[in-house]
Amino acid sequence: MTESFSPANDRASRLFDYMASAYALLIVYASLHPFSGWRITEGLSPFLFLNTRWPLYWTFSDIAFNILAYMPLGFLFVPFFRNWTRPKNAFILSCVFCAALSLCLESLQTYLSSRVPSNLDLACNALGAFLGALSAFRLGDRLIVGVAALQAKFLVAHQAEAGVVLAALWLLTQFSPESILFGTGNLRTLFEIAIVIPYAPTLFFALETAIVALHTAAVGLFVSVLLHLRKRALFPSIVVFFCVAIALRSLAGAVLIDSAHAFSWMTPGARLGLLCGSALLLLVLVLPRASHVVFAGLALMAGTALVNIVPTNPYSMIMDAWDQGHFLNFNGLTRLVSTLWPFLALIVLIMMDRRSY
Repeated sequence: MTESFSPANDRASRLFDYMASAYALLIVYASLHPFSGWRITEGLSPFLFLNTRWPLYWTFSDIAFNILAYMPLGFLFVPFFRNWTRPKNAFILSCVFCAALSLCLESLQTYLSSRVPSNLDLACNALGAFLGALSAFRLGDRLIVGVAALQAKFLVAHQAEAGVVLAALWLLTQFSPESILFGTGNLRTLFEIAIVIPYAPTLFFALETAIVALHTAAVGLFVSVLLHLRKRALFPSIVVFFCVAIALRSLAGAVLIDSAHAFSWMTPGARLGLLCGSALLLLVLVLPRASHVVFAGLALMAGTALVNIVPTNPYSMIMDAWDQGHFLNFNGLTRLVSTLWPFLALIVLIMMDRRSY
């Protein structure tokens, strides 16, 4: 680095490192999903798409999707590269890295029967990365200093950066409108495990209520572990976090399906589960901060176990309504994050430094 940052700024840089790495992995997964149908194309260059005409069929939504997807990537990699070089060089490296990543992923799509590499996609991705990197470059070191100030004010001092990234990824899981509200860790979607419990309305209602309640308490306690706030300010802050999650869930239903599905998540079981989970969360929040880790882990394990035994609701046809276009790959991404989230959260909880409390 050309300048010496304070420990607080170094901590903010570490947060950007985590966020940039996580987002790059998400881009890779979404670009190569569903990771099946690989083929050998003898004599066909993976870079042939660079010299072909632009696609005959494209929409403005496709262009906007690609630009918007790469804007955060370009933005996050400027402070990532700022750790080792000057701001201008970090801006250039971010643009080059993101464009090179897009080029590699488009080239790999040559070998996927379900994907078609496109020079238009490459151009849109590079443009999005440039716009994101330009925004971060204009902010300069004020970006890192500002984030450092927020971390010092609101986050615990040890091991919170990975937890913040996981909290952001949990919000991403709300873009899977087919799942039970807040229900993560469904291994059946990843390993194609058969459902053994037949659907029954009363049983499904009870399991849905328990899943929503346990995950509400678990996620709320997970957030409380990260926050450096007084107890009286914890619950209102967590409520704001859940309000954002519910808003995203409603937005997903309205945009990915139609406006009639904006509040399809608001089932009787979900409403009762939110009420019970909030009450449980309030009870645990009054206990010593160190106990939040224990109860968060227990609630996560119990809620995840129930997610994997709950029968599918036969009256839910949401998946058939929105598996199309780019959203097919986006759905695969959100499903993966949703499946892995509670297990990653448990690892972070175990690694949390006791000095944080």
